[in-house]
Amino acid sequence: MRAVPLLDTHIWLWWLLGDDRMAAEERSFLDALPAPERPWLCDISIWETALLVEKGRVELDCPMADFLKIATSPATVRVLPITDGVAVEMNALPETFHRDPADRLIVATARQRGIPVATRDRLIVDSDLVQIW
Repeated sequence: MRAVPLLDTHIWLWWLLGDDRMAAEERSFLDALPAPERPWLCDISIWETALLVEKGRVELDCPMADFLKIATSPATVRVLPITDGVAVEMNALPETFHRDPADRLIVATARQRGIPVATRDRLIVDSDLVQIW
């Protein structure tokens, strides 16, 4: 069985918004996870989504507050906060790695917790810093 992943922001949005860029097998796996084993999400992804909506890069069919109520509920995902351990891990990442703060936090969280990341971000995939789901 596949490990429960930490979702990169775009994967979380693709899953919830039914984007065709997510494979049906991946969507089915995430949909079928029982309540105590829902996928992980970094809290920075909530902030990143707000920015994407504000910039018009993501369109929602409902108000942002309504979307987030469902998208961040425990029935959907398990939201992980930024902790001191994550901050330390983020500072330990190579300077040559991704400069995007959200992606750095996602990778640091995955490393600190030992969980794979569901992502299509080439900089994360090619970094070999985390296990890719």
